[in-house]
Amino acid sequence: MPEIGIGIVGGGYMGKAHSVAMSAVGAVFNTVLRPRLEMICASSMESAERYRQAYGFHRATEDWRGLVNDPAVEAIVIASPQSTHRQIAEAAVALGKPVLCEKPLGASLDDGRAMVLAAEAAGVTNMVGFNYVRTPATQYARQLITDGELGDITWFRGEHTEDFYADPQAPATWRTTGMANGTMGDLAPHMVNGALALIGPIAAVMAEVETVHHTRPGGDVTNDDHAQIMCRFENSAMGNIYVSRISTGRKMGYAYEISGTKGAIRFDQEDQNALWYYRHDGPEATRGFTKILTGPAHPDYEPFCQGPGHGTGYQDQIIIEAKDFLEAIHTGKAIWPTFRDGHEVNRVLAAALASSEQRRWQEIGDF
Repeated sequence: MPEIGIGIVGGGYMGKAHSVAMSAVGAVFNTVLRPRLEMICASSMESAERYRQAYGFHRATEDWRGLVNDPAVEAIVIASPQSTHRQIAEAAVALGKPVLCEKPLGASLDDGRAMVLAAEAAGVTNMVGFNYVRTPATQYARQLITDGELGDITWFRGEHTEDFYADPQAPATWRTTGMANGTMGDLAPHMVNGALALIGPIAAVMAEVETVHHTRPGGDVTNDDHAQIMCRFENSAMGNIYVSRISTGRKMGYAYEISGTKGAIRFDQEDQNALWYYRHDGPEATRGFTKILTGPAHPDYEPFCQGPGHGTGYQDQIIIEAKDFLEAIHTGKAIWPTFRDGHEVNRVLAAALASSEQRRWQEIGDF
């Protein structure tokens, strides 16, 4: 089986997740292309060498340009801060090298737009790392909607809620500085992407973005704690999205409810192996939400385990993502979400921020 040399920029939280995924994906999915962990890059040679040893890469570097230009590195994963995305991606696609970039795409609308144009002009495989939509349960939810099992979609409610800053006395860190590290930059992209994946394009938004705790021990807070976004989808469905890092008690509250004319679904990432499904048929006395436990009958589950209800986890989402990236490279066919899809998320978020500032509805088409 042909090998493909993988270079990963960034070795921290997501760098580790992608490294583990690339190590495991060939065995899990029997992919045609088999990743070879060629090179990892970090902000210092000391860190890079530590990651190299821990994750099993052949080589380490502190120079992302050296990684991108190395002929043995044939595909690149960007797991570094948003401010670095554009430079790395443009350099890679100019050499014809496929890129998987962590979300959100770039540090600005201009960055994202430039990355889309560069990748499409080069005809190079490109993807954005939105992992939560790859759980077998959410893939099945998308399938139900696409197949018309819910009828015409009328309403969507989504949230991405966590509580890592619920305590007002939690100290100020890098997470409390700069909008890219706030809730709209960190958590909101996942649920906006989820809304686009499940329901389709968003036409307009009305939003409130708020900082609740303006100071914390050690410094001022310069970004947002939570936000609510009303949205109208292009298919006329109504929607509401809430994102928060101060939602007491929520650890991984990536959750949604969707109503249609023939049925409804509910999902919560804290119970990621279950989907609740309601069919609007049969006698009224027997109607109700049914809990579906994911198993081999659901997308991308069986390669992990042949037993229904045994479940998949967070790392498995990244392995599924790696499988899709390798398949896109091998077939030359784009697999969602591409850079263009990531840029669409950025457009929605830019409109939401403008709406909060101007206190009015914003059309996505203006961004």
